[in-house]
Amino acid sequence: MLDIKLIRENPEIVKGNLKKRFLDEAQVGSFLKIDGDWKELKKYVDELRSRRNFISEEINKAKKNNSPNMAALLKEAKEIPKTIQEKENQLEFLSEKRLELWKKMPNILDKSVPVGDETKNKVLRKYGKTTKKIKGGHAEIMEKLNLIDTKKASEVAGARFYYLKKELVRLNYAIISLALDFLQKKGFELIQPPYMLKKEVLEGAITFDVFEDAIYKIENEDLYLIGTAEHALNALKSNEIINPKELPLRFAGISPCFRKEAGAHGKDTKGIFRTHQFEKVEQFVFCKPKDSWKEFNLILNNSIELFKKLEIPFRTVVLASGDTGKVAAKTIDLEGWFPSQQQYRELGSCSNCLDYQARRSNTRFYDKNEIKFVHTLNNTAVATERMIACLVENNMQEDGSIKIPKALWKYMGRKKIVVKKK
Repeated sequence: MLDIKLIRENPEIVKGNLKKRFLDEAQVGSFLKIDGDWKELKKYVDELRSRRNFISEEINKAKKNNSPNMAALLKEAKEIPKTIQEKENQLEFLSEKRLELWKKMPNILDKSVPVGDETKNKVLRKYGKTTKKIKGGHAEIMEKLNLIDTKKASEVAGARFYYLKKELVRLNYAIISLALDFLQKKGFELIQPPYMLKKEVLEGAITFDVFEDAIYKIENEDLYLIGTAEHALNALKSNEIINPKELPLRFAGISPCFRKEAGAHGKDTKGIFRTHQFEKVEQFVFCKPKDSWKEFNLILNNSIELFKKLEIPFRTVVLASGDTGKVAAKTIDLEGWFPSQQQYRELGSCSNCLDYQARRSNTRFYDKNEIKFVHTLNNTAVATERMIACLVENNMQEDGSIKIPKALWKYMGRKKIVVKKK
């Protein structure tokens, strides 16, 4: 979340940021009103507590001196705890409301982010040559080749689930193995995180008001299935003070991801592009503030290098202000070319969250004699089901086989997938 000093001392900056994101600027005024009431009440409660301690001392003195003020002191001593309790209850209510509004305020956008809605997203660079339109998309190709079964999956689990079959299973794990080997050689520590997190822990990584409808809640448990390894990796150092000599900490997380896709009705209903369950290798970095943009470029370049190894046409796109998630200060998407649609589609994203997540998760480091918040960054190294869909469309051969990128040969044990049609 934002530094509270920024909201109190420079509210116009926060309002301007909300305007860029097409969000309600009035929430700044609402927060400052409650924050002011909270500060005033907290001061009063602190004064009452001091008064209570003072009265206790005065009663002891009065007993020794047989003071005529004893009765009045005893009466106040009896009444003041009731007043304190009443005001503490009010303070707790204000604290919760204040924190709720505080957590909803989005990160401050970087100055380089284009202002506008998604139509203002800016293409940075294109890689590889786009291919001609093909008949049928990845879903149709895979179903014909008996490599997926979404019909049976929908019967047993519902829409947006799938059975991945035969050589596509091997391809999935080949992509995962390539990404993990690639990042490990880059010095990233491999992590397989918990697949469920508590609400409080999740709130360290996300603005819950936005993400709650996207993730699955475990009934009668304070647990949610993770939508990405990013959230669990962010929690890895929560409530800790990191030795500055250890920074930057770079992790490569591998996990399944579970998402409701509640806002995607009618979008990508076929195949494995937009599903409730998929695998993803995620880059995550904790670093000193002065190094965060250098780390941003590092993890972005890692993804670019990995996508090149997978031999797909793709491009990088910086998201405009209205299309950038609340947690990020800047996001660059990597979009793969889909010949059947003759357009680029999102395969992953790279975000710098500055100290926004660290404040929420209380992740700090020693900077000489001062304790400061770290910066956190995340990047989808590869979301495998989407990558498979892109690979299949771009590598479909005239004889019906699917060419495998050279970087995957050693993991697959073959250079192409040849299967009989149904």
